[in-house]
Amino acid sequence: MNTIKNDLFLRALKGETVERPPVWMMRQAGRYLPEFIALRDQYDFFTRCQTPELAAEITVQPIRRYGMDAAILFSDILVVPQAMDIEVIMKESVGPFIPKPIRSQKDVDLVPIPDVHKELSYVMDAIKLTKEMLNDEIPLIGFAGSPWTILCYVVQGQGSKSYDIAKGFCFEHPEAAHALLQKITDTTILYLKAKVAAGVNAVQVFDSWGGMLSPKDYQEFSWQYINQIIEALKDDAPVIAFGKGCWFALEEMAKSNASALGVDWTISPKMARQLTGGNITLQGNFDPARLLSPPDTIKKMVTEMIDEFGKDKLVANLGHGILPNIPLDNAKAFVDAVKEYQAKN
Repeated sequence: MNTIKNDLFLRALKGETVERPPVWMMRQAGRYLPEFIALRDQYDFFTRCQTPELAAEITVQPIRRYGMDAAILFSDILVVPQAMDIEVIMKESVGPFIPKPIRSQKDVDLVPIPDVHKELSYVMDAIKLTKEMLNDEIPLIGFAGSPWTILCYVVQGQGSKSYDIAKGFCFEHPEAAHALLQKITDTTILYLKAKVAAGVNAVQVFDSWGGMLSPKDYQEFSWQYINQIIEALKDDAPVIAFGKGCWFALEEMAKSNASALGVDWTISPKMARQLTGGNITLQGNFDPARLLSPPDTIKKMVTEMIDEFGKDKLVANLGHGILPNIPLDNAKAFVDAVKEYQAKN
């Protein structure tokens, strides 16, 4: 692998002393950018994911515009269940929709662990193209959904406010649920290893629906599987674990071999540092809706956020994905505020 010219992100993941924190934004390759909307109007969602040229172009769009310190490959967490022979479609005004949700042990038994190189070859091709376009200027992040978050979609059948069907399945049929979680975990490990081999410099596991579980159930149905992924990948690439609404598990998560933990905006930087013992790199945690504040306010709040976290062992980011209605100048204010950051001596 060639040397990355701007390796600030990778140095922060190692916990090294840095002049300022690196910055990127979850969902930065996406729906708030006019150049993304132009492609969205031409090609449907999974066509964009499955066409390497489109995925690579979408990945680098925000970098051209704002110069973040890391790019994240444009893809979707639901390409993994698709590869596992579970049909996923994008339905107008519904979002992800699974026509035949998994509801029994028999359904689980029918789910294969795929050959990721074959079923997800388009992702590996997109990585190679993106790496060429980035020309080793900045690192590229690959990602996957957590096994629990994937289970939520494939059992519930679509997005939900409570994931009651998914939770009910786990509590009524724990054996089937654990068998499904293990299959998703095994597939995800193979998938992320293939992504690293194809050229990504770090990986992130998104546990979007972890916060739906009680602390005890979180350990049983989510964290133990995320931890398997971390253990399997830790020698291949840095792993960032991000659990939305999972601040209650930060203490436990900090004992893992993750290189960094993502935190959302429902916890203060100070408390996040206390819970994690101050030893692990944290990523976050600006409220995405706060990007609707005026640019001057954003800059002031970003500086305060970094001051509270401390500039080292920090990746400046949002606490979840950027919203579609964020003005371009406000996104710029966020990135610029981090790049212009100077620690108070």
